[in-house]
Amino acid sequence: MAAVPSSSGSTRCSSHPHPHQEMKLTITQLEQLKVERKVFEIYHLLSDVSPHAKSLMMELWRDKHIEFLTRGLRQLGPSFFVLDANRPWLCYWILHSIALLGESVDSELENNVVDFLSRCQDKDGGYGGGPGQMPHLATTYAAVNTLVTLGSERALSSIDRGKMYKFLLKMKDSSGAFRMHDGGEMDVRASYTAISVASMLNILDSVLIRDVGSFIQRCQTYEGGIAGEPGSEAHGGYTFCGLAAMILINEADKLDLPNLIDWVAFRQGVECGFQGRTNKLVDGCYSFWQGGVLALMQKLLSVAGKQSEASTLCGGLGSGESMYNMTSSTPGKLSDIGFSFMNEKTECGPLFHSVALQQYLLLCSQVLEGGFKDKPGKNRDHYHSCYCLSGLSVSQYSCCKDPRHNPPLPNEVLGPYSNLLEPIHPLYNVILDKYYKGHEFFSSS
Repeated sequence: MAAVPSSSGSTRCSSHPHPHQEMKLTITQLEQLKVERKVFEIYHLLSDVSPHAKSLMMELWRDKHIEFLTRGLRQLGPSFFVLDANRPWLCYWILHSIALLGESVDSELENNVVDFLSRCQDKDGGYGGGPGQMPHLATTYAAVNTLVTLGSERALSSIDRGKMYKFLLKMKDSSGAFRMHDGGEMDVRASYTAISVASMLNILDSVLIRDVGSFIQRCQTYEGGIAGEPGSEAHGGYTFCGLAAMILINEADKLDLPNLIDWVAFRQGVECGFQGRTNKLVDGCYSFWQGGVLALMQKLLSVAGKQSEASTLCGGLGSGESMYNMTSSTPGKLSDIGFSFMNEKTECGPLFHSVALQQYLLLCSQVLEGGFKDKPGKNRDHYHSCYCLSGLSVSQYSCCKDPRHNPPLPNEVLGPYSNLLEPIHPLYNVILDKYYKGHEFFSSS
């Protein structure tokens, strides 16, 4: 870029190239321009149509989504063979999406899912990607969340918590990280899925969390986001996993939270959706991975604000006392952190443009035949359906102090109010009512 004098005599950068320079766009820049063009065409169309047509464009096509999702749970085409090691994930993506839409499956289908996941449960604990496959932390997380989403006593009692604890302990590395599977890679996904499962099942203890916070802290980058492992690039999915895990072990204060907020907030682009990394394209799935991070930070800031106010009245915080302590009233009960987290009212306002995100999801990610996709020009799939709907829920409830008892106001839900989804627990990404039911079951058993 050329430096040119301003009217005040100072120097500023011009975006115009030097006359002797030829501007060459990178492949990434060209792809970005293509995406912007497609998105803005949709937004311009919205501004030009009649009020009735505009209302139809903004509608969440529930029946079509349910049809698409239910069909996927019963029968998948031959091309899905590449997901053979991810079958619990397919159960989770589909059943969680159905639950977000306020629906459930019939008892026969529910029992079939429980039976299938029982065959995926390893004799030594954890769940594999299919019957007979080795247990893996990612598919274990998916299986547990699926069974909590189903919520029946048969589903919840099918989990062998004693063997699960042994499996999680086996995956624990002396560095504080977890391995995804026996001999597998260590990254922040593994930390989150292990901690989330242990917290959900009420088996989280000081042994499992030892040095986990230090490992995740080392994964935070100079940008503010969290990478999969130390020295890698900040990424939306890993940032969610890292922050959620740190909250669940009550060590969020080890992170540079202001820098983290800045990085995530600036990932919402002109398309109104989120990108996963710096200089990458928008993707509907990051409406949850990035939007969920900011939902967690809203709650944390509310907690910190209350504790700061109380500390001022009481003469200040003591040495080493966390400003983000979720268990100050019940020290030592690690598995209650998720419960305490949701019982705190959210006093802080949204940290992202929630209505704009809803616009991107409804107009650019929603497929009228059912399901959601990454961006215009892409195909629908169950993964994006799950995380686009999860992000839509997060954005709809972003102004709610207590989503379980006080639903959003109509002006906080884009389109007809019938678009409103079920609220989720943002630490686990399961329906809030299902979480409370599971928490009660595992706390009493």
